[in-house]
Amino acid sequence: MKSLFSLRPLRSGGINLRCIKMEILKSLLIVSMILAFHHVAKAQYDFEIIQQVDNTEVKSQDKTGTCWSFASISFLESEVLRTKGQAIDLSEMYIVRDVYLDKARNYILRQGNANFSEGSLAHDMLNAGIRNGLVPESAYSGKLAKKHNHELLFDELKTYLDSIIDARDIPTNWQDDFNGILDEHMNDYEDSFSLDEKNFNAESYTNYLGLELEAYTHVTSFTHHPFDESFILEIPDNYSNGSYLNVDIDRLQAMVDMAIEKGHSVIWDGDVSEKGFSAKRGLAINPVEFKESCFDKPCKEKIVTQKDRQQAFESYVTTDDHLMHLVGTAKDENGANYYIIKNSWGEISDYKGYLMMSESYFRAKTVGISINKVFVNQSE
Repeated sequence: MKSLFSLRPLRSGGINLRCIKMEILKSLLIVSMILAFHHVAKAQYDFEIIQQVDNTEVKSQDKTGTCWSFASISFLESEVLRTKGQAIDLSEMYIVRDVYLDKARNYILRQGNANFSEGSLAHDMLNAGIRNGLVPESAYSGKLAKKHNHELLFDELKTYLDSIIDARDIPTNWQDDFNGILDEHMNDYEDSFSLDEKNFNAESYTNYLGLELEAYTHVTSFTHHPFDESFILEIPDNYSNGSYLNVDIDRLQAMVDMAIEKGHSVIWDGDVSEKGFSAKRGLAINPVEFKESCFDKPCKEKIVTQKDRQQAFESYVTTDDHLMHLVGTAKDENGANYYIIKNSWGEISDYKGYLMMSESYFRAKTVGISINKVFVNQSE
């Protein structure tokens, strides 16, 4: 049995536990175990960790709608941990800047008849990385204050775009004006940076990390399109018309389980608007009859069918709300299955920013996943 201190992440930019001296490792483990017992005593449920993928520390998106970048960047950080054994801290806001500009271009070309919002999806992050590479947080934090806040920034961006579209007069230098607003709120980005006494730009740093950003694909599960074919998922944040492979929910879940078992993590996209979702409690549950006491001890959960999923999606009961990073599996005291989810709302809850998502909630409220292509092929 693995205790809950297994949820403690490998810290970004910290010491690699594979290389640490044995004496220090023993001391750290003793401290971790003491903290773990205190942690379990506070928790509502009694979880046994089955599998967990190495992941970096929990961050906060603060007052922004950029969960898609935080979840996807966290996923890539885990990929570097898996392939190189190296803890890194990548910049979410470097990607956000690029996607804001890409989204603005789409909004202008469609004459304002498109979605221009803070939200995006995992494929937008990966596409931005392919276009312009990745950089570490130390090279670009994308914030001028202690915390991220895009409320005023986004209002100014949207107002500017609407003004030039309404005037039917698109300046040839509109991108310069747009970037000027971004610079005012997020700071400008320098084309080169130094890290560990080496000089990089975004392209060379991405090559140094050895990430293959085209190795991942996106999967969903709805019956209004044929299974085993791809389609453009009809959700508002899919401004770039990203395509998803459509499979039945059993196969989608099998892909996730296989990935976690093999040491890979998954980007999760879904609905967090239900009563059974509580980031502060660290739980996402789907009881047959919801009661507040279900947050204190497990209740009987719904059996979710493909038909249930479809009806909820088409009636807006299930909506595309939030992206998070799925990093493991667990069981509660009754043997029910859960997924370990790393959120981007800071170290809240008894689980310090993680939450436990029941199998029933996962099957009901998953809108899509992003995963290494090998697990799609192996699940056929």
